[in-house]
Amino acid sequence: MSTVDFTDVRWRRSSFSGGSGGDENCVEVALAGPAAALRDSKNTAGPILAVPATAWHALLTATR
Repeated sequence: MSTVDFTDVRWRRSSFSGGSGGDENCVEVALAGPAAALRDSKNTAGPILAVPATAWHALLTATR
């Protein structure tokens, strides 16, 4: 996959994450053009897992 810039993307977290409002056990996702990115909300400066957006949408469809 080519390099995608995730600097100014809007990171989103499931409304089901951390019922107490904290950052515990949360994964955030952002979409940027042809890619979807996932990161640990407790370590936002840490590594990002990027996958093709089509693969992310296929995963969501399969799990619904």
